[in-house]
Amino acid sequence: MTTVSAATPRFAALRVRDYRRYFAWNLIAMTADNIEHVISYWVIFQAFHSPALAGFAVISHWVPFLLFSVYAGARADRHDCRKLIQAGQILFMVASLAWGLLFLTGALRMWHAVAILLIHGAAGVTGAAATQLIIHDMVGGTELQSAIRLNATARYLAILLGPAVGGGLMLLLGPAWGLLANVVIYLPFSVFLWRIPHTGHLRDAGHARPIARPRLWDMVSVLGEVRGDRRIAVMILLGGITSFFVGNAFQAQMPEYAHHLGTDEAGGWYSLLLAANAAGAVAGTVLLEGTNLLRPSARAAIACAGVWALAIGLFPVAPSYPSALALLVLAGIFNIAFSSMAQTLVQILAPPRVRGRVVGLFNTAALGLRAGSGLTVGILGAFITVQWSLILSSAVVATSAVVLFALELRLPDGHHRHDGPAEHVARASDAGSEVANETARAESLR
Repeated sequence: MTTVSAATPRFAALRVRDYRRYFAWNLIAMTADNIEHVISYWVIFQAFHSPALAGFAVISHWVPFLLFSVYAGARADRHDCRKLIQAGQILFMVASLAWGLLFLTGALRMWHAVAILLIHGAAGVTGAAATQLIIHDMVGGTELQSAIRLNATARYLAILLGPAVGGGLMLLLGPAWGLLANVVIYLPFSVFLWRIPHTGHLRDAGHARPIARPRLWDMVSVLGEVRGDRRIAVMILLGGITSFFVGNAFQAQMPEYAHHLGTDEAGGWYSLLLAANAAGAVAGTVLLEGTNLLRPSARAAIACAGVWALAIGLFPVAPSYPSALALLVLAGIFNIAFSSMAQTLVQILAPPRVRGRVVGLFNTAALGLRAGSGLTVGILGAFITVQWSLILSSAVVATSAVVLFALELRLPDGHHRHDGPAEHVARASDAGSEVANETARAESLR
């Protein structure tokens, strides 16, 4: 079995100056997003005491990814990705500003909350595919997995930092002024994007961008694009299965799991449970970036997804807090491993002219289908307990991973679409040596 390349340097993407700066400013913007969650959810609870509104907050976050990821990816194929990311950041700022003003004036109503949550969901999907294309543009194919992994880790770091900073702002300024101050925290990332040359398309300059305008039904056409390469299809399928059946729905049920472990208090142990998965993802990135233990391949991604499902499935029956924390940390490590590998494979193997659409389709599966985990873990848990619903949902993911892995073993290396020599020469002459190298690496991925 061939691999992507020789071992890459540790934390390879951070050796690229523009990516280092991008990572830092993006981390600050992601922290602002989580600050908004912390403060706004607390005030919503105080104002309405509505479980239905809390549930809608989850739905409004993920359903836009389900419905519009491919469309957003098509726009990323056609337009300057910096502007799309900035558009998403503006929507995030509008949401924080609206929360702050409504809290400050005491004018908040239920329909206001619904509208702002929808704006926040739209903000997330607007820049999602553009973000993946712009980091690909910055680092190229060799360091792409490192960049994807570090980008995902920034999200987890923001999850850890958001409650601390958000809680501090509430104590110092109060909820309303805390959210108004949060608008300013978003700004540096948008300003930074004006200062970099990367549009998301510089490395693919030899490939004509799609002429057709993006359409909401582009998902149908992009399915035809990925059908010819089994590995892209398998990674999208893997992302969809893990997202739909488990996703991150277990986080919303954490109070119930804490109760099962013997406490009903929102104290230190409960806080550790909430943070353990994110901490595991950060630890996993440090481990994988520092050792180059795993290189992106379909088999490795499937195997890591299976181990992740096993750890998540064992978590509800953990006999003690320490064992529960260990399983969540382990799950975080394997989650960052399989998700970053799947994203890397999809981006490198996708035809450059429709890379945004293909990334959008992957986001539909890996992010949008998380809305379904509210059914498989949450709603089902109301009937058979959330312990059993998570166990059964994880078992489905683990079984699917075993089946996919077995199918991969039965297929010989190279059993996928190959472009002919003429196509390779054309790509190399059109797009330059970087794209030619990425194409060669794509041919060797397994």
